[in-house]
Amino acid sequence: MEIKIFDISSRGSDEELEKMNKFMRGHKILDIDRQFYTSSDNIGHWSILVTYLPTVNPNVERKEKVDYKSVLSEEDFEKFTRLRAIRKQLAADDAVPAYSVFSDSELAQIAQLPQVLIGEIKRISGIGEKRVEKYGKLLCAAYNNEDEASRVSD
Repeated sequence: MEIKIFDISSRGSDEELEKMNKFMRGHKILDIDRQFYTSSDNIGHWSILVTYLPTVNPNVERKEKVDYKSVLSEEDFEKFTRLRAIRKQLAADDAVPAYSVFSDSELAQIAQLPQVLIGEIKRISGIGEKRVEKYGKLLCAAYNNEDEASRVSD
């Protein structure tokens, strides 16, 4: 946890405010303490103490979002879309974020498999045994049951 103090004059410029706002947009803010005071020359000031988490590595840029529709074949993208719907339901059932079930990257790799089977999913880098046990079996069962149901209705 770190702190930063801003002193903003009531006669200050928008530049001071923008500097503070830019800082706050770029950090995970934990707490803000504001105090108004009058300086010896009768000018009002805001003293703002910001408590924040330091960035882990400010030199690491965020990855750009991947457009899986342009990366995957039409057939694989259709599988990917179905897998995402199943993942959404699994996440909702466990009250966890969808990415903790499987990331989009992992789902794209699963979509490219010839068949959605446990043995195939286990070979994908980054998917450990615990997630295979917890979500892989459910994902395979739901996907393959949907696939079977669509073949019967055709």
